[in-house]
Parts: sequence; structure tokens; C-alpha cells
Amino acid sequence: MRQIFLDTETTGLNAESGDRIIEIGCVEMLNRRLSGRNLHFYLNPERPSHEDAVKVHGLTDEFLADKPLFASVADEIMAYLAGAEILIHNAAFDIGFLNAELRRLGRPAFESQVSGITDTLLMAREMFPGKSNSLDALCKRLEVDNASRSLHGALLDAGLLAEVYIRMTRGQDSLVIDEVEASGTELSLEAIDLSRFELKVVVADDTEAAAHEALIAELDKASGGKVVWKLPEPAVA
Repeated sequence: MRQIFLDTETTGLNAESGDRIIEIGCVEMLNRRLSGRNLHFYLNPERPSHEDAVKVHGLTDEFLADKPLFASVADEIMAYLAGAEILIHNAAFDIGFLNAELRRLGRPAFESQVSGITDTLLMAREMFPGKSNSLDALCKRLEVDNASRSLHGALLDAGLLAEVYIRMTRGQDSLVIDEVEASGTELSLEAIDLSRFELKVVVADDTEAAAHEALIAELDKASGGKVVWKLPEPAVA
């Protein structure tokens, strides 16, 4: 099974109004193991980024000026993604931008060139209803180290998403705590009345009693008569 975790950074929030992709990061997983065969590009969007967007990703117009155009790397990107399941956090956003870029080149829609698209945000909302399910929130909840994420970065975020996905789907994390937190109730255990149970006593027979006495004598001898059960009881004040 080939899965690719994908993330983009953009000049703004609206592909339909002309915002463009400025970074794309892809992390490949084969049969639930990271392959190390990742793909990453910074791209020249041929337009300035919105000020608020730069605050999020830190990629300035000056930095992107000498980077390749999407058109020049589109073949490489789509060949890498072809036939794989693509996993994206809030897929509608990234797919909207990718389709806008492909339309400019007269190419088929993104969805038609891959085997499927999985939105991990929708997965997280089903798994953790009523909670924040941003990538940062999921990293904290699932104990994925995101200390290096001071700014958003496509390749970094794709790698974090891969780790989050593995922990979300491995079936080892109990949801009891999350369910209790969501309901605002406390988890309590029912008290058990032990007096209802009859304790069965098994008495040693003569052979077992003799073997026990022999063992006690050996211990006494080995300790030089200093076994604790022969020590005098402390005086009571």
C-alpha cells in the first residue's frame, strides 16, 4: 500500500481569486513505514503573498523569486503522486489550490490522477468529536513532537501528519479519557463487597509440612541463627 502525506503553503486563502501555491511537501509511506522518498519544492507564485500568509509560513517574495514555476515541475509532482492514496489535513483547501494550478496548464483534475484522497481532518473529527483537531492539537494529544514547528512548512507538516496518522490508526490509544473529558463527567469504579466471597484454605499434609520444616532449618543454619523470625520482639513503650 502506497500512501503519500501532502501539504501546501500558499500566497493566501483563496485559489479562485488568484492565490497560488508557493510550497509543496510530500512524505511517502509504504505499508505503514516511511520510505524516505519524499518530494519537496518551493515555487515562484508570480504574485506577492498576503502579509498575513507570510506571518504563517515565513516565505517572503524575495526568497521565492528565483524558485521554479509550478508549470516546470508539474510533471515530476504528478508522476510522483500517480496511483497513490493521498492524505491531507483539510483536503478541500489543498486540492482546491492544486486543481487551480492544473487548470492553468490545461491538465486533468487532481482527483483523477491518484487512487484516492483521505482527509485526516474528517478522520480526527470522527475520532475526537467536540475537540480541537488542528495538526498542532493532534500532535499534542497523540504525543507527536512538533517542537520544531515555529512556522508552518509543507514538508515538516506532511511529516508530522504521517506520524499523527500512524498513531490515530494503530488502535492502541484508548479513547476513554477523551470521551470522559468531552462529557465533563468523572470516571469512577464500582466498589466490590469482598465479604460475598468465601476464602478457601488448603491445609498442608504431613509430607508438605515436613518439607517446610526442613527448609526452615536449612535457612536457619545458613544464616547462622540470624533469621528474622527468631529475633526478639521490640519492647512496647
